[in-house]
Amino acid sequence: MMKFEPSRRAVLASAGALAAATTFDLPAGPSPAQAQGAPVNQAPGFYRYKIGDVTLTAINDGFGKRPLEGFVKNAELADVKKAMEQAFLPADALNITFTTLAIESAGKLTLIDTGNGDSGAPTSGTWMANFKAAGFDPKNVSTVVFSHFHGDHINGFRLKDGSTVFPNAEVMVPAAEWAFWMDDAKMSAAPEGMKGAFAGVRRVFSPIAKDVKQFEGGKEILPGLTAIAAPGHTPGHTTFALSSGAGKLMIMSDTTNHPALFVRNPDWSAVFDMDGPQAAATRRKLLDMVSADKMQVAFYHAPFPATGYIAKAGNGFEMVPVQWSAAI
Repeated sequence: MMKFEPSRRAVLASAGALAAATTFDLPAGPSPAQAQGAPVNQAPGFYRYKIGDVTLTAINDGFGKRPLEGFVKNAELADVKKAMEQAFLPADALNITFTTLAIESAGKLTLIDTGNGDSGAPTSGTWMANFKAAGFDPKNVSTVVFSHFHGDHINGFRLKDGSTVFPNAEVMVPAAEWAFWMDDAKMSAAPEGMKGAFAGVRRVFSPIAKDVKQFEGGKEILPGLTAIAAPGHTPGHTTFALSSGAGKLMIMSDTTNHPALFVRNPDWSAVFDMDGPQAAATRRKLLDMVSADKMQVAFYHAPFPATGYIAKAGNGFEMVPVQWSAAI
């Protein structure tokens, strides 16, 4: 019996006819959802998963759009566009997502970074709505741990009007990060384009400076949470290894920006990396480690829910996202 295999042209023609028929049958005017005034935003952006006995909740804070021109400091724009095309992403700009982590362990609620607050791009600032939708109350946060002091990580701690968002939280920061950004001499010597970042750090932390707890890399700062120095992106940039029972997670912070660019091309340096060569060396070292250990990872700037695994691929790596699950 002959096997019928339609040609590509026939398939495309049939698809076009179906689309035309479907379009013709649709009523004119707004969709039923729009007609009823239904919101056009997505469902709340939170996602829970377990590492051993610890429950983590990824909290999304929207995104900021960044033009590709000048985004990767040590790569040709054509190569960056090709990498975007290979990842089925737009060739003109990158939507950089923001995802923090809430950690529930032993009756305590810990945050790793706090998002943009009300100081980010118009497409960001969804963090608090998502945090509350996940069932959390800012008053119940016991500890806020910061990975580094870029605005998209710290501004959610203190709003523009000066109010503190987490009134009962202990604040923990990398000692090397504090030493750099709170140094008056470094602020005075900084290029004009960086002075705003220094001022932003002072705005967030100066009112509580005497109460901030500093930590060093290589130390367990909370039960099961060990700080790992990962400099380059900033002088005190820090990642965190979380362990519970047999479960392990590397919280990669800003070791990479979007994985489609910087996991696949670990030697590329984003415009936000203060020391590009050091950031690249740190990135490759950490990606090698989690790949070899088959360790689950979480990235601040990966597509939501921003967690998965790292596999070696040629001279670089590939992020393999976790499969979304309704079960925690």
